[in-house]
Amino acid sequence: MRGWWREITGLVLPAACGGCGSPRTPLCDDCGRALYGTWAGRVRPAPEPAGLPVVHAAAPYEDAVRAVLLAHKERGALGLAAPLGRALAGAVQAAVPPGTGVGPLLLVPVPSTRRAVGARGHDAARRIALAAAAELRRAGRPGRVLPVLRQRRTVADQSGLGARQRAVNLSGALEVPVGGARLLAAGRVVLVDDLMTTGASLAEAARALRAAMVPVASSVSPAVAGAALPGASMSARVQVSAAVVAAPALSFEINRN
Repeated sequence: MRGWWREITGLVLPAACGGCGSPRTPLCDDCGRALYGTWAGRVRPAPEPAGLPVVHAAAPYEDAVRAVLLAHKERGALGLAAPLGRALAGAVQAAVPPGTGVGPLLLVPVPSTRRAVGARGHDAARRIALAAAAELRRAGRPGRVLPVLRQRRTVADQSGLGARQRAVNLSGALEVPVGGARLLAAGRVVLVDDLMTTGASLAEAARALRAAMVPVASSVSPAVAGAALPGASMSARVQVSAAVVAAPALSFEINRN
């Protein structure tokens, strides 16, 4: 019910820019350029958690970008899903460049807890992923959202936890239900989320996907089981990329020493 109310109010109430508050527009030109006006880049947290896939982000998590993400996630500004999806689509394109012949892109959102979704009234990551898939299709790249990850146990609130504490909190928390692995075998898997901070959520999500995909990896196309060095484990052959809307500025490789 809360989600429907937000949908309705988003249509009838006057809009203000989610980034800077300028009137009569959900996102002004300046804030749009901050969100998706530059090339997406690879990001790596420090310390980098074990098992983290290669991650690309559209923009640094600061100023207008931070405001837009919080307005969408925490304040229910659902009209921002489209521009956030555009930014995420750019990060996906950077993670799996066009012309690589990997088949359809399968966007797997990192799931939020039921408690968080209930409190916010919507699943922010899944909503942005759907918008990104639509943007990719408009650009001529087949893509769809596969929400196959689910929580298998309760986790603590991540706010206030450090990198190591987050990794412990999330270890073994996600899984792919029976049958999900076969769906993932239909294309190139890209984990997606709105924000990467320590990388713990993406690392745990990647672990769960690899664990589910290993049993079928030897029988699927190179889009799932990629070339690897002789003697590499089957888990190492499973290709999982990741893309997010934003990450801390210091996580971008161009800003690292």
